[in-house]
Amino acid sequence: MKHLLFALVAFSPSLLFANDGIDGADTAWILTATALVLFMTIPGLSLFYAGLTRRKNVLSILMQCFALTCLMSVLWYVAGYSLAFSEGNAWVGDLSNMFMANVTKDSLSGTIPEALFAGFQMTFAVITPALIVGAFAERMKFSSMLLFSSIWLLVVYAPVCHWVWGGGWLSELGVLDFAGGIVVHITAGVAALVAALVIGNRRHWPQTPMPPHNMTMTVTGAGMLWVGWFGFNAGSALGANEDAAMALIATHLSAAMGSLAWMACEWRKFGKPSVLGIVTGMVAGLGTITPASGSVSPAAAIVIGLCAGIVCFYATIFIKQKLKIDDSLDVFPVHGIGGMLGTLLVGVFCASELGAFSGYGFGGDNSSIGEQMYAQLVGIGSTVLYTAIVSWIILKVVDLTLGLRVDEEDEHMGLDIALHEEKGYDL
Repeated sequence: MKHLLFALVAFSPSLLFANDGIDGADTAWILTATALVLFMTIPGLSLFYAGLTRRKNVLSILMQCFALTCLMSVLWYVAGYSLAFSEGNAWVGDLSNMFMANVTKDSLSGTIPEALFAGFQMTFAVITPALIVGAFAERMKFSSMLLFSSIWLLVVYAPVCHWVWGGGWLSELGVLDFAGGIVVHITAGVAALVAALVIGNRRHWPQTPMPPHNMTMTVTGAGMLWVGWFGFNAGSALGANEDAAMALIATHLSAAMGSLAWMACEWRKFGKPSVLGIVTGMVAGLGTITPASGSVSPAAAIVIGLCAGIVCFYATIFIKQKLKIDDSLDVFPVHGIGGMLGTLLVGVFCASELGAFSGYGFGGDNSSIGEQMYAQLVGIGSTVLYTAIVSWIILKVVDLTLGLRVDEEDEHMGLDIALHEEKGYDL
């Protein structure tokens, strides 16, 4: 009898968890995905951005990404998670879960511990303000960056997150955003553009070329971003399931196609393909597939990556060469435009009547491409408008209190020495 009971348990693991509600496979995967998304910020984004700056500012970028990881994590715990995922109303959650007071060892979110869900979402809240850093690299005060990012997380990121993922009004409208095209990339991209306009161009730019100081560092960071993005997108399925598997392959194919498309555009326009171009195309492909990754087929992901590489390439040229806006590390044309493009395209490729390009269905009560595209356009337009206005207000308040920009002498010296009394290199 004892051997029979042992055999039943051994071959029926679900018996051990019948009254638990936790799925071990889902939990193990989201634990892994959480680590992967944090890996995207430190060290991935940190190295990617740091290599793109001039050598006298390399430590300042690393410091900003590292400090934001610390500060945004604490703010998410204090109030961000509550504002994003508490019941609240259609626009923002309430403060009933401040300090994660209702998150216990036994509380669940679906088939995973709620603490794990909160931690996974925390890594998104960390990387989104860190993306914005690229727009004002080499010229913003460290204290002002911290204050701006803190306010921005609570009054821009958390409410938009609630709109889309917390049961808010965009969720009710059926807007599709699987992993953060709206919540992460549009908000970060639009805030980056506003920040670049408010703080102004780097001194002597564009008259003086300001090329990346260490492409080896940038390519290393890019590789880490690519790998980490599997946690970002496939992890957003919140389970070890078929949605995660399809999101993973769609993510990879879009990144690959985005890289090739950007490389081809650059090769055709300038006569030579660059390493900077191919890794930027990868980021464009990843950012553009993010809202669509769990809703489209691998064939559609190839098309989305192709569109991402081409559209974001020409958007970057337009922003810098035509408009002369010093979005230093191309946050808006890559993440903002990419996020908008992907959020639009998912409205088409989610349809289930497109043959090899068929997706996995519309959101909410939407029953046609037209209805879904309307929902996607409302999501894009409302997020762009809200993010732009509120980001501008925050920047102006910070400028009045601390001042946004370092003085001319500090900018010439470099922020490593001026703000941190350290150098990245002793050569």
